[in-house]
Amino acid sequence: MNKRYGWVLITYILILLSGVIGGPILIGLDVPREKIPGLWNVISFSIGIVIIFLILLPEWRNREDREERASVPATIGWSILGIPIVFTAQIVAATIEMQFLGVEPGSKNTEMIVELTLSVPLLILVVSVFGPILEEIVFRKVIFGTLYKRTNFVIAALISSLVFAVVHRDFSHILVYAAMGFTLSFLYVKTKRLIVPIIAHVAVNTTVMLVQVVFRDEIMKLEKQLENMQLIIGG
Repeated sequence: MNKRYGWVLITYILILLSGVIGGPILIGLDVPREKIPGLWNVISFSIGIVIIFLILLPEWRNREDREERASVPATIGWSILGIPIVFTAQIVAATIEMQFLGVEPGSKNTEMIVELTLSVPLLILVVSVFGPILEEIVFRKVIFGTLYKRTNFVIAALISSLVFAVVHRDFSHILVYAAMGFTLSFLYVKTKRLIVPIIAHVAVNTTVMLVQVVFRDEIMKLEKQLENMQLIIGG
């Protein structure tokens, strides 16, 4: 692993751990406690993405493998096709969890993020855009890319996907996160363009956030209506 990638990993780890310092700072500024986690995520990820972009900028300017990458039409096609592919992988993984592993539907990690977003609406930008970009750089470009050069696709994709799943700390749904990571790795290898898994990842996260946050009231009303229907049907 080259030095740039090492600094990218260090920066990402510092972002994840920075709440230890950021929390007390925001408390000292009299920020309401319920807003602190969401607000610090906005601050840390915003700073982190700028730093990582600056670290990788020389490499992006001096790429030598441009001819190996997918053409622009192919990139657009795989970017569009990649979205339903990732959703399908998640649905299959979730079905396996429920049918064979007895895992209840619903994600505690997603619920927590939704609650934080309701407190700090700007967090939706981090969850939908900044987070996916950083994660694709870290898990696909750096971790998967480095392993892929030394092993093969399956090993590199499995290891990077498992790390991707563990970082999300939602261990009951580790198969769903791993399936998503594996599929994004496939899109990266297929096109050799990081923008393709980034677009798919952004689309998935944005869709979930729109459904869970923007249409939250409508979903709750629908759930109540379904409950009422069940009560009527049940007598």
